[in-house]
Amino acid sequence: MIFCPKCNTMMISSGGQMKCRRCGYIQAIESEAGMKITTTRVEKEITIVDEEEKVKTLPTIQVRCPKCENNLAFWWLRQLRSADESEVRFFRCTECGHTWREYD
Repeated sequence: MIFCPKCNTMMISSGGQMKCRRCGYIQAIESEAGMKITTTRVEKEITIVDEEEKVKTLPTIQVRCPKCENNLAFWWLRQLRSADESEVRFFRCTECGHTWREYD
C-alpha cells in the first residue's frame, strides 16, 4: 500500500500512476516489480436451508403460522439487501412447513 505524502490517505492505481482519493496528489509508478496488485474481499457466510434435516437444527420460536395457525416455527436470519440495512427474519412452520418473513 502506498499512502499520500500530503494527507496520508491510501492511494489507488490509476493508469500507470498512483492517485490520492482525497486530495488528488499524483505520483508516478517508478517500478512495478515491487508492487503487487491484490484484491481482498471478505464475504459473510450465509447458511441456506434447503434440506428438511437441516431445518430441524434451527432454533424455534412461538409465533402463529398464517397458514395453519400452529404456534411453533423455526427461524433464521438472512442479509437480503446492502450491509448497512438490517437482516430479515424468516420463519418456517413446524407443522405445515409454510415459510414467511417478518415485516417491521
